[in-house]
Amino acid sequence: MKRFKNIVYFVDDRVENRVALERAVTLAQCNRARLTVLGVLQHLPRDLQLFLAATLPANLQNFALKELRNQLALLVKPLRLKGQQIELVVRYGTPHIEVIRDVIEHNRDLLMWTAAGSSGLRAQLFGSTTMHLMRKCPCPLWAFKPGMERPFRRILAAVDPDPGDGQKLALAAKIIALAAALARSEGSELWIVHVWNVYKEDMVKQWAERVRPPGVDLENIVRAMAATHRRWLGGLVETCDLPGRGVQVKVLKGEPAQVINALAAQRSAELIVMGTAGRSGLDGLLIGNTAETVLSHVRCSVLAVKPEGFVSPVRLGPARRRD
Repeated sequence: MKRFKNIVYFVDDRVENRVALERAVTLAQCNRARLTVLGVLQHLPRDLQLFLAATLPANLQNFALKELRNQLALLVKPLRLKGQQIELVVRYGTPHIEVIRDVIEHNRDLLMWTAAGSSGLRAQLFGSTTMHLMRKCPCPLWAFKPGMERPFRRILAAVDPDPGDGQKLALAAKIIALAAALARSEGSELWIVHVWNVYKEDMVKQWAERVRPPGVDLENIVRAMAATHRRWLGGLVETCDLPGRGVQVKVLKGEPAQVINALAAQRSAELIVMGTAGRSGLDGLLIGNTAETVLSHVRCSVLAVKPEGFVSPVRLGPARRRD
């Protein structure tokens, strides 16, 4: 899978996953890529600054940054002893903002980390930092499930190959290419899935039954739509370089997020490769409703890809990096 040249692995201090870090190392080796391990020290709490660092706040901050760097050095020491070159970077600020700034400043082409979820009555695998990164980071993002196994046995690629939308079609091709490369290198079973639905289907049915418009056969229209979506996906898949075996191509009807999550659970998928929206403005989206819902309920690792031309809303600020 030789697609990445500048990988950054973000160490979230709320969760540790050495397997994920080892995977980042393996990926860097296979790609002959640069690998950076990044840690972010969050802003010191206001009360701590007031009572412990009122006169010398910079000293406390610098001490904390040095301790963080030492922790990262201990984490990567066994990998460095094996000959892997790893750069260490620590930054200070809001974690997701500083991670994205690092990605932008250094033109990273892949961000990897282990997701720290939320707890409580509505516990989720992916917490707020992960969701911020998914929405705003410009490069592909690989969020690992804590306690994940390796290799991945089943990979699900979710695509929307609309030939009338060049951005969607290009994104779908990129998703399939990444998923296929991973499936080939991991020996995984690969499911390529496109889920479609009829806009406001219940309302349209009620309208057709009430108005009975001449020459309109809703069932035939739905069948024709299904055939169109199968043709769209089939045409795209024919252009892709897929593994020789273990590939399933499915076109399913239903609410996309619900169907994707249900299929991932049913097939015990360990990784979902999917795209996120990239429009901006008053009516735009930074992630998309389908992706947002999938990420809110998914229980496996996710590799998320942005469309070409995506511009992060995060802007570069004063340098907070500490090498």
